[in-house]
Amino acid sequence: MIIYNVTCHVDNEIVEEWIEWMRTVHLPEVMNTGKFLSYEFLKVQKHDLSDEGESFAIMYRSQSIEDYNNYVENYAPALKQKTMKKYGDRVMAFRTILESL
Repeated sequence: MIIYNVTCHVDNEIVEEWIEWMRTVHLPEVMNTGKFLSYEFLKVQKHDLSDEGESFAIMYRSQSIEDYNNYVENYAPALKQKTMKKYGDRVMAFRTILESL
């Protein structure tokens, strides 16, 4: 199993709006690609309370690297562009690929 992890850092002023948008728009769009079996939407706990913004991790589970690669090639560019158009640099994302052992 492949886990596509997207960690997002979100400006304080838009956290609630972004969470709602993720739940109602973005996550359903990603899942509707048919390339992922499930996902978890998690809040990252702060280590330093003086940090600005909030961080979240979204862990998408894919059956195979081929499904993930298909997502990256055929769906991800448009979805990333939509997010960038809506939030610009108020949401920063870091992506990793993990393999279940």
